[in-house]
Amino acid sequence: MGVTCVSQMPVAEGKSVQQTVELLTRKLEMLGAEKQGTFCVDCETYHTAASTLGSQGQAGKLMYVMHNSEYPLSCFALFENGPCLVADTNFDVLMVKLKGFFQSAKASKIETRGTRYQYCDFLVKVEYGPCVVASDCWSLLLEFLQSFLGSHTPGAPAVFGNRHDAVYSPADTMVQYMELFNKIRKQQQVPVAGIR
Repeated sequence: MGVTCVSQMPVAEGKSVQQTVELLTRKLEMLGAEKQGTFCVDCETYHTAASTLGSQGQAGKLMYVMHNSEYPLSCFALFENGPCLVADTNFDVLMVKLKGFFQSAKASKIETRGTRYQYCDFLVKVEYGPCVVASDCWSLLLEFLQSFLGSHTPGAPAVFGNRHDAVYSPADTMVQYMELFNKIRKQQQVPVAGIR
């Protein structure tokens, strides 16, 4: 595990999503990157059950339960504007038992999946394996991203600023995926309940 930068690649003008993916994979292969299997990250959104809100008209809170194929034995629960709980994969079973407190938003699952590439110490999705402190390797990550994303290279993820010199963890990656999934939901202008 290393420092990871999660970003959305815009669809190339005049191209389909599939054509954009093919362009990106050709660029990676021209750099010398090799296919190294697949990856998948999924997210299911839960909201506070109505019975727990009280009569004050409180707004419900959201919790995102996520899985990442890079960490197959872990489940991540990210609370809206709060901490990230890392648990084993049986956490999903616990959520069924907590239905009096948290309820699954209807049709709220979203996922990203694709081919995983490796180029030297980099995993593309993009992760720089040898480093675990974001501030120590952001310049190197940025240079690598620019080599195939060009003008679409993202800025430093917000999670980097929050933990500038801290050891990077899988939870930091999941926060980035959660932010990306929420951005996609907003771009589609569909309520949380309408995403699949």
